[in-house]
Amino acid sequence: MAFWLASKRQGQASDWITRFDPRFWTVNFPRPMVATVVSTGPASLRVDASFLRKGDLGGLIWSSEDRLDHPLLAYRTDRNYARTSFRFRWRSGGVLPLDAVYGPTLTIEGRDEHGAARTWYVRLWNYAQGTGEDAALTLNFSDLQAGFSLPGEAIWPGDIDRMFISFAPPGYDGSGDPLPAEVEGWIEMSGIATDGARAMLEIGDLLVPPHGLALATGYDDEGVQTPARLLRNTRQLGYRGSVVHYVGMSHYFRLTADSGAYLAGQGADPLNTPTRAWHRAFFAECVAMGFSPVASLSYELLDQHCPENWKQRDGLGHPALTGWAPPSTLLSPASAQAMTWLQSVATAFAELMADAGAPVRFQVGEPWWWTFPDGRICLYDEAATLAFGGAPPAIPDMRAPLDTAQTDLLDAAGAVLAQSTADLVDAVRAAAAPEPVEALALVFTPTLLAADMPELKRANLPTGWASPAFDRLQVEDYDWLTAGADGLRRKAYAEVNERLGYPPEEQDYLAGFVLDPVNSDEWRRIDAGIDEALARAPHEVVVWALPQIARDGYVRLPSHANAGIDAMQAFDDIAYPLALGRDATVIPEFSTSVAVTASGFERRNSLWSNARLRFDVGPGVRSEAELGTLIAFYRARRGPARGFRLRDPLDHSSNGMTGGPTPLDQVLGSGDGLRTEFALVKTYGEDNAAQIRRITRPDVATLLVSIDGAMQAGNWAPGDLGTIAFDTPPAAGAVVRAGFLFDVPVRFAEDQLEVSGAAFAAGEAPSVPVVEIREAS
Repeated sequence: MAFWLASKRQGQASDWITRFDPRFWTVNFPRPMVATVVSTGPASLRVDASFLRKGDLGGLIWSSEDRLDHPLLAYRTDRNYARTSFRFRWRSGGVLPLDAVYGPTLTIEGRDEHGAARTWYVRLWNYAQGTGEDAALTLNFSDLQAGFSLPGEAIWPGDIDRMFISFAPPGYDGSGDPLPAEVEGWIEMSGIATDGARAMLEIGDLLVPPHGLALATGYDDEGVQTPARLLRNTRQLGYRGSVVHYVGMSHYFRLTADSGAYLAGQGADPLNTPTRAWHRAFFAECVAMGFSPVASLSYELLDQHCPENWKQRDGLGHPALTGWAPPSTLLSPASAQAMTWLQSVATAFAELMADAGAPVRFQVGEPWWWTFPDGRICLYDEAATLAFGGAPPAIPDMRAPLDTAQTDLLDAAGAVLAQSTADLVDAVRAAAAPEPVEALALVFTPTLLAADMPELKRANLPTGWASPAFDRLQVEDYDWLTAGADGLRRKAYAEVNERLGYPPEEQDYLAGFVLDPVNSDEWRRIDAGIDEALARAPHEVVVWALPQIARDGYVRLPSHANAGIDAMQAFDDIAYPLALGRDATVIPEFSTSVAVTASGFERRNSLWSNARLRFDVGPGVRSEAELGTLIAFYRARRGPARGFRLRDPLDHSSNGMTGGPTPLDQVLGSGDGLRTEFALVKTYGEDNAAQIRRITRPDVATLLVSIDGAMQAGNWAPGDLGTIAFDTPPAAGAVVRAGFLFDVPVRFAEDQLEVSGAAFAAGEAPSVPVVEIREAS
């Protein structure tokens, strides 16, 4: 399938919004405080905040540069606010009022008229008419003055990066001391209007046709923006159907101060109020746009907010800690307190979905016993130890051979895990009754089926999950996918299917994601993984996740089927039926731009990294019978419409140009212990000047493969477009080589074939140009 990584708009559709459109504000805040923003109308928004410390200070932000939306949907950067006017009505409660000493302040970050970086602090009360909690404000940026009282220092409105309105709780003093109790505050801005110069901003309005894929989002990453904003991106990028929404592990829960820490699960309501407000709007917006949301709840929790007796622990008493910074931990499936709290969270989200009119669809996400990379498995917290008889056998290293007592412990751990997920689903079903619930489970194969821990599946892929424990299974494998560990991926699919028994139509595939933007080239593998998943005919394919899609500009283009177009077979895997004589013309060509300076010097830019071949196969036609064969073959290909194979008489072997292939001819790459697929290549030249040519149409019967010089038989199979796939990945550093004969993928170059019978009879060969098809890079 075709895809595109867009960095900016280049002629795509656009529209206009008013500057300060309520959908495009964001919030920011320090942990453990939480705040959310929701656009409540075309000219209004609401902020909800939960304060826990006397120094909690949040900000409502407008940025001049759109860094959150997809590049094809973002609003245009405009840092000039000169002669622009911003009007709104302010109402608030539970936060310091406008007239307080530390009341809401407009912080403006930018540069002065000389280009020096500056920050100005504008007291909003100086521009308000009304009370500290209900006032009308008009901000004329060319007349704004910073400082506590007027007159103050004039700000420079011509170069502003961003502005944010601060909000803090009553009793704010800037310290880290806890408030006597949690304080809930809110702000409403209504009647938002922008006048004067540059009041409108151009915004991308691309609408990708539906391509058949669903999308995943996450509250931890996207809860700082409005639901309307993120779902606008989702719909206009062509996603439909499900929105798998990970509720997160760091922001949704209500916290209580406890001996210097702020812990979850200490109050009656498991969700904080900002989270409730945001998800109420999110689920309602999903329904309005025709999406079907899935609430995904994990066993993972930010470590600093997790009660100590809820955490999984290894045999040395160390808590399960992930590699995130700050780290998260995993709740013990054996802890009655932790599981009861998790059930209350699931119930709360189910009720929010039902209240919004959305079908209740619930995913049990990341339910597993944590295992450290060095093999320590976390089965030894106090609750788990009691559940396993009080003195379970030690498993110091899951990578080592295990005895019967140890594998029995893993089976028992799997049973506890399966029971905890069943109880979680039962709680959701009870909350939604009498309406039905669709229950799903997430299976992350690189963790649950780690190749160096073959017995881990006993604990983390329990048979208690076998169909019909869940309505559907959702499978992720992106760590292996982006690492090229295709052998492990294929083996995992087979093992999951055999162990749990969900047919393809009862499975979803979750594709992605690219963690680091410097690795955006991984989208190529992810997109290919999507195509591979579609071939397995799953219920749905979900791309994970929107923040990375928007950051890297990923655009999935619709298939012929989704566009209502009959797909044409673009390549017929058959050989050109006539032998090429020595009179046939072979032309390797490059594309090079040459600029000649006035003094005669040249600047040359090679536009193609590889040559493309052209042929004239007409001189190979020797008789009227062969001419008839050519005409029939040309018509069957619909002229240039369909490709075919052509054997280059001068260059068709990995061994020199025409020699017999050997298993040592061409270096395909080196193993890394994970990668199983290698592309066939032929190298021309040496060192930095070498050109590497992809071979996509080998003669499979001639393929010979070696690893570190040893001929391979039975350990590999040919793949699509000139690849070989090993059953077992070559060891790290092992050199993979291959030998082969090959054809060139070509098409006829023209829509017409001109043949003169008289000229042919007189010995003049027809001209039949053929051009190479570029199938891979």
